[in-house]
Amino acid sequence: MDKSIGSSNMAQVSTFLGVDFGTAKIGLALADEETRMAFAYDTLKNDKEFLSKLREIIEQEHVKTIVMGVTRFGGDSKNADEKIEFGEKIERELGIAVMFQDEMFTTKMAQENIKMRGGRNIAESDDKEAARIILQSWLDRNVTAQRVKAITHES
Repeated sequence: MDKSIGSSNMAQVSTFLGVDFGTAKIGLALADEETRMAFAYDTLKNDKEFLSKLREIIEQEHVKTIVMGVTRFGGDSKNADEKIEFGEKIERELGIAVMFQDEMFTTKMAQENIKMRGGRNIAESDDKEAARIILQSWLDRNVTAQRVKAITHES
């Protein structure tokens, strides 16, 4: 990911990492604090090597916050509990803050986005595109909340 700060002597831009958790694959997306635009990053296998690979990405990309998608409707509480437990494990083992964002229909939206762009092999990239949607939704929600807070404090 290209950073807007080019020199290694200058301050690093903090990064947000979006996560679309699946039992077989985990999609990842990145956004930097400056632009607040999410980009699909990678898809990793959900295996015993995942946390060590995630640690490498966190260090390499200067990640300060992870945003993990969670389905919040009542019919899938087992899945939501599993994702929350996984997020808590990441916090404990990697020492990084994990936030949660509603991910209702993100895989379906991801597949539609890929189709609209003329993409092929949709199953290979829908996880990282879903992670991008999750992260961008979280970023948009937090920017809006910050603006509302700033406006109400000005009044």
